[in-house]
Amino acid sequence: MGSGVRIIGISGGSGSGKTTFARALQSALGDAGSVILAQDSYYIDQSAHFKGDGENVNFDHPSALDFPLLAEHLALLKVGQPIRVPIYNFASHTRSRQYSPMEPRPIIVLDGTLILSQDAIRPHLAASIFIETPEAVRFDRRFRRDLTERGRQPEGIRKQFERQVKPMHDLFIEPSKAHATEILSGETDFRPHIERWARSLT
Repeated sequence: MGSGVRIIGISGGSGSGKTTFARALQSALGDAGSVILAQDSYYIDQSAHFKGDGENVNFDHPSALDFPLLAEHLALLKVGQPIRVPIYNFASHTRSRQYSPMEPRPIIVLDGTLILSQDAIRPHLAASIFIETPEAVRFDRRFRRDLTERGRQPEGIRKQFERQVKPMHDLFIEPSKAHATEILSGETDFRPHIERWARSLT
């Protein structure tokens, strides 16, 4: 099975629609043939540094993520080996002592903002898609998500976007689209693209 495992990267800025695309692609491929692996699971424990609404921790810089572990896990999946995915709590900013076991599937859908910016990650990808979305749209989507799903305060969300999300997007994420197999608009109807990619991967 290992030789048949392919990893497809889905990237783009926070709020671009990449996770929506990744979930739709995995759904089209089916649980037996695919699984999603999220970059967000690989955050380094920040509980000792997190204060207030997180202004002192830059969660959008590559150094906030355990990319060496993610690269190791991708290598294991490609040779048919199971992995233990970390569990990160976005409310307490802690990495749990527990983990989520993951068995390899023919298609691994890797979802993450920074994956295409990392030299250690790109060689593991069979193909990649970058979802490109205007900044105003990305901010609005992120604002609503952080408010409702992550218990954040409005002012903290705005400050984090201005001081961290936007600068890191411009520095790391936007240039990384040069490594993508295909660039898609985050404001388009994903369905035709999902169907096309699902056909090409099965």
